[in-house]
Order: sequence, then structure tokens, then C-alpha cells
Amino acid sequence: MKDLLRLRTSLTEEIETLLNEQIKVEAYSSSLYLAMSSWCDRNGYDNSAGYLEKQSGEEREHMLKLFRYVNDLGGSAVSPEVINIPQEFDSFKGVFEMALQQEIQVTSNFNRIADRCQKANDYVTFQFLQWFLKEQVEEEYVARRILELFEVIGEEGTGRWEIDKHIPKVSFGISGE
Repeated sequence: MKDLLRLRTSLTEEIETLLNEQIKVEAYSSSLYLAMSSWCDRNGYDNSAGYLEKQSGEEREHMLKLFRYVNDLGGSAVSPEVINIPQEFDSFKGVFEMALQQEIQVTSNFNRIADRCQKANDYVTFQFLQWFLKEQVEEEYVARRILELFEVIGEEGTGRWEIDKHIPKVSFGISGE
């Protein structure tokens, strides 16, 4: 029966597994950003809390986009269990350092999946992944610019307050667009 059902999807087992693993990573990212939002809220960084809550929602949307894709192609998307989400962070800056690390890991994962798609001649999924790869350019850019605020403004005196004020304004735009 499994072989018969497999005929209903153009996804190989390997690609379906990789996509399900990425669904879990996106769910983790969403939960991590939400925990970061809560930490910022508790520590008086209201603008950052709102920004991180928004990021959490975007990561959930990424998860659902992958989830729907797997199901739409006749695969079996797996609702992920998310565990080991930190609730405490060392510092305000540390929150955003962790965010950048997470985004770099996500980019690496998508590159690995795209590579496997090419090797499996799964150009439909490869094309689908292009949206995520482009999105990761923006995600990493914004995370790096936010960390630069800590260097440019500094954390002394009212520095963290100024940084918090600027975080929601950081955006990405490709020259010429």
C-alpha cells in the first residue's frame, strides 16, 4: 500500500523527509522568536517585543507554506513537536545574536535541501524553494543590521532604549527595486 500511495506524490521520500525537517525548524524558529518577544517585553524593550512577535508570525507562515506544499504534492506533512525553547536570554544584544545564528542555520538548511532537489532532479521543489532562499537574504540582512545598531549606538546610558526604538524600522530593500 505504501508504494501505491507513494505514486500519488512527485516527492521522493528523501525530499519529503527534508521538507518535514524544515517544517520543524520553522516551527522552532517561530517559538524561539515568541520566547524572545516575551523576554523583551518583560525587560522593557516594547518595540523589540512587537518586532519579534511579528517575526514569530512570519516563521509560522513559512512553516505553513512548507506544510501545505508537502500535502499539496500528495506527501504527508508532519505537525512538528517543538521542545527546548529557551525562555531566558543573557542580554538584549544576545537575543539578536541568537536570532542571526538561527537565520544563518535556516539559510544553510534551505541550501542543503535545494542541493538535494537538484541531485534528485526535483526541479518543481527546487523552484518552490527559491522563494525561501530569497527570503533568507532579507532575514539575515535585517538581523545583521539590528546587531550593527548595538555597535553604532552603543548600550551605555540610553543606548538600549535608542536601539529598541530603531529595531522595528530596520528593513531590507534591494537597490533598484
